[in-house]
Amino acid sequence: MLRELADARTCYNARAYTATVVMVRRTLEAFCAIEGYDDQPLYTSLRALEEDGRLSPMFCKWAHSLRVLGNEGAHFTGKPVKRADASAALELARALLEYRYVLEAQYEKFAQRRLEDGMTA
Repeated sequence: MLRELADARTCYNARAYTATVVMVRRTLEAFCAIEGYDDQPLYTSLRALEEDGRLSPMFCKWAHSLRVLGNEGAHFTGKPVKRADASAALELARALLEYRYVLEAQYEKFAQRRLEDGMTA
């Protein structure tokens, strides 16, 4: 999954903004696969993640916006992907992954430590 995000960054640095948003969409697909939701369309996978409580409504909203932007990049519309949109897509995807895989784990460690000390988190 991080390879897809790294590839998106490479595309962005090369000023290939359309390719950037397509790679961000692939990052979302990889995220869903890692979470066990890879046997359905991306839209359905993201909704299932939210319904199962594994993705907050805010992050689900972000992910759907990135999915739509990635679709616009993947299909010819005659409109170029703007640099600002590609930049925002990268940052939102990074934030989503950081929240899910870094911050949630940090909170769980904090909460466990507090519980072991007889405190509440």
